[in-house]
Amino acid sequence: QVHLVQSGGGSVQAGGSLRLSCAASGYIVSRNLMGWFRQAPGKEREGVAAIYPGAKRTYYADSVKGRFTISQDSAENTLYLQMDGLKPEDTAMYYCAATAGMTIAQALRVVEHPEAADFRYWGQGTQVTASS
Repeated sequence: QVHLVQSGGGSVQAGGSLRLSCAASGYIVSRNLMGWFRQAPGKEREGVAAIYPGAKRTYYADSVKGRFTISQDSAENTLYLQMDGLKPEDTAMYYCAATAGMTIAQALRVVEHPEAADFRYWGQGTQVTASS
């Protein structure tokens, strides 16, 4: 059984930094495509970043490029999202997500434009608030 347990997040002033963690059990982080999504009140869930280690591919939404970094630690079997230069518009609930059963071709497509429907497993969510 797959479990994704998130930690990190919180409240910071604009320009501050936070790191989100997503510890996986029953799932090998280094072998699969995983991602981070966020959802603000009244808005749809959007893909923020994704990583496909097998092809050394990453994806970042235009709104976070140059500020956020997605990474994974094989030894800890954990996915991370380092968020620097946080802006008030980054305020949202953040979720880690993991795919399952994808072919290489599917993963290469999804990592270019991740959508929530492509991911099977989800973390519990963690709130990130950046205030001006």
